[in-house]
Amino acid sequence: MAGIPSPFSTDEADDETFDEYDEYVPESLPEPGSFLDGHDVLADDAHLEFHELTRDLFEERGVYDMTFGYNLARLNLDRRHPGAGYRYAVEQSAPGSDSNGADSTVLRAEFTPTTEFCPQSDTLARGSFRAWNGLSERHDYDLVRVRVDGMHHNSEEINGDMRDLEATYLETDSVGEAADSPTRQPSRGSTGDEPSSGPTSPF
Repeated sequence: MAGIPSPFSTDEADDETFDEYDEYVPESLPEPGSFLDGHDVLADDAHLEFHELTRDLFEERGVYDMTFGYNLARLNLDRRHPGAGYRYAVEQSAPGSDSNGADSTVLRAEFTPTTEFCPQSDTLARGSFRAWNGLSERHDYDLVRVRVDGMHHNSEEINGDMRDLEATYLETDSVGEAADSPTRQPSRGSTGDEPSSGPTSPF
């Protein structure tokens, strides 16, 4: 009947599937892993502020999850995959170093994929690194270091590559291309908040 909304309307389904960017929902976020251990993990408003900026930077650089068809920052909000996405921590000075406490110029970002065999983890980590560091004038950190959580079966190799990428960036002050292989580019006018029309199963 005309005028009666479908019970499966996009807006309603979207409301039931995703948290909002201005909501801090710990049960939707991954637990901080070993890369963030001993550092000042962002929570509450500090997490929300950086993650909202992340959405904008990923949108600008086209860091999209090809399986779900959305801006990678939205994985943190996806209730179908609690425990997947990014967590952040301000890097603490190493014991015995000249400085004490947090090194507020370095941020650590740890990506937890939806499954231990996620084939996009390498590309997404590289794309994330290049978005954050290639647009570093948009945030307060001189360096954002990126690693994949150890739950991924290939995390050691991926993280070795990320260390090499980080070293090259520090030497050259250049992040190169946005990604080594294609991520899904947003359509003109996209905000990164559109529901996926692709697969809903983990990659």
